[in-house]
Amino acid sequence: MPNRRSRYRTGDEALDQQIVDLLEAAGVHRDADLVFEMLVSATRMGREAVDRGDLKLVNAALKELRYSFLVFEPYRRVRKVSIFGSARTKVDDPGYRVARDFGRAMADRGWMVITGGGPGIMEAGIDGAGADRAFGVNIVLPFEQEPTPLLVGDPKLINFRYFFTRKLSFMKESSAFAMLPGGFGTLDETYELLTLMQTGRTPIVPVVLIEPQGSTYWESWLHFTETELAGRSLISPEDLSLVRICPTIDEAVREICAFYARYHSMRFVGRRLVLRLTSPVDDDELDALNREFADIIAGSPIERTEASAGEVDDDDVPGLPRIALGFDRRSFARLRHLIDRLNEQAAPALPST
Repeated sequence: MPNRRSRYRTGDEALDQQIVDLLEAAGVHRDADLVFEMLVSATRMGREAVDRGDLKLVNAALKELRYSFLVFEPYRRVRKVSIFGSARTKVDDPGYRVARDFGRAMADRGWMVITGGGPGIMEAGIDGAGADRAFGVNIVLPFEQEPTPLLVGDPKLINFRYFFTRKLSFMKESSAFAMLPGGFGTLDETYELLTLMQTGRTPIVPVVLIEPQGSTYWESWLHFTETELAGRSLISPEDLSLVRICPTIDEAVREICAFYARYHSMRFVGRRLVLRLTSPVDDDELDALNREFADIIAGSPIERTEASAGEVDDDDVPGLPRIALGFDRRSFARLRHLIDRLNEQAAPALPST
């Protein structure tokens, strides 16, 4: 049933009621208001004579996303790291070995890996983690990218027609990202990920740039970014704290796991940003956080809070301790510093890989 205050309807009360009746007949009860609006959108596009090519795009994208959600749903509570890098990397390349060993190291720590499902770096990550702990998010291309044989027949291999739905699946499902040397696609994914975090369109997560032995790929990237972007004030120098260059697998694994030593996740509730933690914050720590991060507070200070009604309804880890603040919604690099400060109280001692 649509929310009574919602004005998003077809404009025809009788037709709206037919959609409601259809949902009832289909047994759609949970989140029926959102499904109602999706059907309204489809109906309105049909009535507005939207171009057939546009309708095909929306139809295919919706089907791809629905299937992706279905595949990932059983693994929703398992943290996943996406591994990006070139499909052209050969088996004897140092980058291949690093991606394979990194995938194995993360799987050993209970994580799953997501790759593009193709050859090169993608296949290496799957090889290291093992097929049971890997997803392949493959893009169907007329050349170059055939699915890795390591996941052929595996239900965790998803084939996408569109890059944008594939990227959305990567962003939505990952708790961390590991980038290895690659071409246009790898750089596109790196910059888009950093843009989404910089602008607050996706939660802050750890991003590691792994530099294989003898490589200067990320060192050169950093020089360009510092000189041409930060140096010309096209980004803030603090934005570079959203990413870490890691010359070893140990450092990359440690960076990712330390990010979740105490911090769990975030969610905006009304005008406040809520940070969910694995251990509570005491009064002295709250005072220190409010002093150190006063520059990003807009409104209510950093304080302990309980799970909101929405978090409880969504079963969004309601049992975890929380802090909340009136966040200025601009200073996401500084927010990363706040998360790092929280984690300093519970940094894990990780064994070497």
